[in-house]
Amino acid sequence: MQARVPPKLPRILLVEDDTISQAYFRAVLEALPTDVDAVTTHACAVARAGAERHDLWLVDLTLPDGSGIELLRELRKRWPQPPPALAHTADADPALRAPALQAGFLDVLVKPLTTADLATAVRGALAGPGTPARPGASAGHGTPAGRLPDWDHAAAAAALNHDPANVQALRKLFLAELADARQQVLDHVRDGDQAALRFRLHRLQASCGLVGACRLGAAVDQLQHAPGSRTALEDFIHAAHDLLH
Repeated sequence: MQARVPPKLPRILLVEDDTISQAYFRAVLEALPTDVDAVTTHACAVARAGAERHDLWLVDLTLPDGSGIELLRELRKRWPQPPPALAHTADADPALRAPALQAGFLDVLVKPLTTADLATAVRGALAGPGTPARPGASAGHGTPAGRLPDWDHAAAAAALNHDPANVQALRKLFLAELADARQQVLDHVRDGDQAALRFRLHRLQASCGLVGACRLGAAVDQLQHAPGSRTALEDFIHAAHDLLH
């Protein structure tokens, strides 16, 4: 009897430079199931997409070496019949949505995303035209960080499909990287490098939402919108310190 050939899984190009978010995306996508090619930069995405035909591009709008919109335009030039593309971002600014849709993204997904929302959006994109998933919500601008607990266990559980092992694993990874992330933020503030500061805070905001670090997430949000505020910086420093000690 001839051996049955297993069906080919959809292949997804995941472009995500944040370690925490990439681990989460990969876990959810592979459970659908799909095959995932994960890269962290614009340049790596172009190289990987040139070597492999994908069924979906899942692209972060903010990358270390360019924007997700620029990347999508370059990828679509290389593939005259491109696969569908979804954008994802930790920035809930509504102004980001229209340019991304005009560039060719089917939808803009706002991190942190629950497992169900991410899976629904990806399944819909792979299935063809349909109703786009609605973006998630992020912390409100200007939320006083000191009024929030360090951890929102319910939010983390919802984002990670109520799997305690996933919550514990990603929080461990998050805390292992937090000291370096805090120092990078402080270095960028000291050097007056606004672009680098915004980029680092953007990455950290996504991770905070995913693991339920609500107090630090609110402090990051404040600092993003008031990078020159001493109060916002002190809230960030204290929130990060309390998580690390």
